[in-house]
Amino acid sequence: MTDQPVRVMVVDDHPMWREGVARDLAEAGFAVVATAGDGEEAVRRARASTPQVVVLDLNLPALPGVEVCRQVVAADPAVRVLVLSASGEHADVLEAVKSGATGYLVKSAGREELIDAVRRTAVGDPVFTPGLAGLVLGEFRRLATEPGTPAQPAAPQLTPRETEVLRLVAKGLSYRQIADRLVLSHRTVQNHVQNTLGKLQLHNRVELVRYAIEQGLDEELS
Repeated sequence: MTDQPVRVMVVDDHPMWREGVARDLAEAGFAVVATAGDGEEAVRRARASTPQVVVLDLNLPALPGVEVCRQVVAADPAVRVLVLSASGEHADVLEAVKSGATGYLVKSAGREELIDAVRRTAVGDPVFTPGLAGLVLGEFRRLATEPGTPAQPAAPQLTPRETEVLRLVAKGLSYRQIADRLVLSHRTVQNHVQNTLGKLQLHNRVELVRYAIEQGLDEELS
């Protein structure tokens, strides 16, 4: 990452909550480039302000949060969406991830937990409230074994180290955990993941996890 502050947009229909989150993030050193109070406004402002991370509530007027996520990611696949929702319902989590969210935090999270989640989302780590990461991995595994799931091509021209990192990504390990396991630097692991995303023409780690599970790579390491 560069020395420039991470550009963040905050989307929530409750003004006090929205302003509070924006203030906390600004005080933590993020550049809050936009805020929005409804879904349509969020899509417009995301295109105009080009944030790196969108902190997004799901329950929005004018356009649901999952549709905002879908449109924002479609317009700029590099943007990462961290859902911050009052709901911890499994259906909401899975719908958000399928629409392109790379993380999901419930609003009961503390200030420091939110700040850490935005930092991790910015560097590509999928961040989930405890208990929800396993749910997402389980859903990807279920989808990968569903009858009629189209076969995926073999991973093109991945190096042995990239494949090794990909297997650990499929198991849900964070960059830091992968770095510790393989005795590599955090930056080296990030570089391997970015190279792999480019080779596979995928946009984020959530898509990468799903790809790896479809390849069965999560079953190849104990």
